[in-house]
Amino acid sequence: MNSLFARRSPLRIFLISALLTIASLLAVWSYLGFSAMLVALMLMVIEITFSFDNAIINARVLNTMSPFWQKMFVTVGILIAVFGMRVVFPILIVMFSAGLSWGDVVHLALQDPDAYAKALHGAHPSIASFGGMFLLMLTLHFFFDNSRTIQWLGPIERPLQVIGRKWLHAVVSFFVLVILMVLPLNHHPQETLFAGLAGIVTYVLIHGASEVFTKQRENSLKKAKGKGKLSGKHLALAGLSSFIYLEVLDASFSLDGVIGAFAVTKDVTLIAIGLGIGALWVRSLTLYLVHHKVLDVYRYLEHGAHYVIGILACTLLAGLFYEIPEAVAGLIGIVVITFSITSSIAYNKLELK
Repeated sequence: MNSLFARRSPLRIFLISALLTIASLLAVWSYLGFSAMLVALMLMVIEITFSFDNAIINARVLNTMSPFWQKMFVTVGILIAVFGMRVVFPILIVMFSAGLSWGDVVHLALQDPDAYAKALHGAHPSIASFGGMFLLMLTLHFFFDNSRTIQWLGPIERPLQVIGRKWLHAVVSFFVLVILMVLPLNHHPQETLFAGLAGIVTYVLIHGASEVFTKQRENSLKKAKGKGKLSGKHLALAGLSSFIYLEVLDASFSLDGVIGAFAVTKDVTLIAIGLGIGALWVRSLTLYLVHHKVLDVYRYLEHGAHYVIGILACTLLAGLFYEIPEAVAGLIGIVVITFSITSSIAYNKLELK
């Protein structure tokens, strides 16, 4: 019985998410009716299904963090993900884009959800440019990394590793941003440029700080061997920078999803509940991937996730010109992730022979 509730037990990892899901759905059913409960459930499923790649990338970063910062990610981090990104962030977007006060936007969200959704949709070019460039930086950084020893789709990945240089992902991303800005079809060139640059700079600063502090932590660990002491400052800075990087990464994945949720319902309460509980499941899935070393067992899963991130980045950036349903990237992502898992299983079987 104790093993069922052990720290690494799947039951313990997913129990809180399951209980909060049941409680939330029952509360929605009681106060808003059965149809509203179905809408909330649909949003939860959409968030979980289309955020699997987010969990994979989170797991790779979380695996390098100390137990303290892992706990921070699933406690403080989930509050940021649920209330910060799904409630506060959309309100802030409407505030700055429409020039309204906090109280006016909250009133609009609760009393006139159609106008609120319209104002939020008006900020889509900036959101798409920021999120698209941030995720493009992440994708190119991975595939240009010539220190990687594992390749999945060799004909695609080998040439990218050969030309890979330290800052090439930033240079290519900036070049793509300039092209997007000057295209005649782009009716929001200024928003595209400023938001895209913000996405690139944010990635460089946060990911760069994370790498620097992580290296300092590793050096401290090496020096501490045989001396019985470790630099707490380096540990804290490495953990904090990785935590911030994970939160910004999660935000980038969530940007388009928050806006896309208004295609399902205009009720901000249902959106907050559905996407919030979905985000909680993604956190639980991340912990499961870490504790059970899933990325080590399925060697191509991380590669598949980065291909999906690249697809999501392209979808966001293409959204500057055309209306593209979020489900398109999500469904393609499911296919790619499934393919990476089956490829990993096939590799493992060959290794056992």
